[in-house]
Amino acid sequence: MNSTALNQSMSSPEKLPLRAIPGDYGFSFFGPIKDRYDYFYSQGEDEFFRTRITKYKSTVFRTNMPPGPFISSNSKVVALLDSNSFPILFDTSKVEKTDILDGTFMPSTSFFGGYRVCAFLDPSEPNHHLLKSLFLTFLASSHQKFIPYFRTSLSELFERFPTENRRILTSIAITWRVNPSETKLKSEGPGITNTWLALQLAPLGTLGIKYLPDFIDDIIHTFRLPFFVVKPPGYKKLYNAVYDSATLLLDEAEKVGIKRDEACHNLVFVAGFNAFGGMKVLFPALIKWIGSARESLHRQLAEEIRTVVKEEGGVTFSALEKMPLTKSVVYEVLRIEPPVPYQYATAKEDIVVESHDAAFEIKKGETIFGFQPFATKDPEVFNNPEEFVADRFVGEGEKLLKYVYWSNARETESPTADNKQCPGKDLVVLCSRIMVVEFFLRYDTFTVEIGKLPLGASVKITSFTMARNKSDDVIVTDCGQVTER
Repeated sequence: MNSTALNQSMSSPEKLPLRAIPGDYGFSFFGPIKDRYDYFYSQGEDEFFRTRITKYKSTVFRTNMPPGPFISSNSKVVALLDSNSFPILFDTSKVEKTDILDGTFMPSTSFFGGYRVCAFLDPSEPNHHLLKSLFLTFLASSHQKFIPYFRTSLSELFERFPTENRRILTSIAITWRVNPSETKLKSEGPGITNTWLALQLAPLGTLGIKYLPDFIDDIIHTFRLPFFVVKPPGYKKLYNAVYDSATLLLDEAEKVGIKRDEACHNLVFVAGFNAFGGMKVLFPALIKWIGSARESLHRQLAEEIRTVVKEEGGVTFSALEKMPLTKSVVYEVLRIEPPVPYQYATAKEDIVVESHDAAFEIKKGETIFGFQPFATKDPEVFNNPEEFVADRFVGEGEKLLKYVYWSNARETESPTADNKQCPGKDLVVLCSRIMVVEFFLRYDTFTVEIGKLPLGASVKITSFTMARNKSDDVIVTDCGQVTER
């Protein structure tokens, strides 16, 4: 823990000098394209931000964010890259969240049945309160079911990987958010959902094809990809799967004044974008960071998990709360590699934000951008911020949880119908802990191989040592790819 910075943050803040926001947007049209090429090709994401921090001697500056022309009407943002300024993005009394989930552009509403789903709504809009209340009520009423259901799904995953893991992860992602029963999608689900996600988000990534010239790859940043590619009949299958399995929830939606089809399209988004898309990033990250750690950490996790499960007589809420190292490992993964790295908002009024060493005025109507991996690896708050420290949040380290922002709010806060924090925040943490628990109930240690994909990394478990059985034999097994991002 960076105790000096933490103590300073808890004391009365001194008034910081007001400084003009450094940086510029370059020439009209060409400036956004140059920044886009730097971001995707000549520098890459992290270096893009690092070079500008160094150039402007500031973690707050002006820049353009992709995709830029011709998709975005305005790519200009004020970037916030430290833990102190970043939380302004959560304050919906000062910032607006209308249609800004994906940043400086919005996909066609055709991907969502013609509706602006809850994620694109500002809390001031009536439908936001109705829809998010529905999600929160459902999650609260279903919370007790998730441990046994999720454990069953993970048992299937561990028994069948590597060949069946993609289908099982899709089953988990879609049904655990809707109804604990199998959908009709089966093996089609991953492909349909991946296509649906890729078409929406293509302008924010690259194709990742080796030797493809940059100017060819850059074509996907110049227009929105059309919905009709996934429409016949892919999206309809997703919609029907949710519609058929979420009858009770859709009935509740109608009772509170939400149209049945609008509620269903929102649930498809929650299942496909939040659950499938989010877990597709988070679960491999868990495997990657834990697998890349020392074998001694694996032994510590296995000992803690097995001891507590034995004492508690099973995997229960109470048992999970008595595993401080397991909890810390999950939080550390969420800190070092948050599943959603970007946050955007629009200033509702002239506001002043503070970094660690200066204050900056952002004008009403300006777009604010936060790159979370820099904020949650802020050296002013975290010691060795680029290092995976498994026990970072154990004991006194729990005080640092307020600087973990993955859920669109501080980890110490809770989602409500009137904020933009992820409604499944607690469930995501719960399921991540269960995944670690289930893994180390079966295995003592494992190794990983990490590769690159257009959006993130591929993660392979190359070998693992199974837990000792009754005869104290140890089985070492080679396996292939476990999952991918």
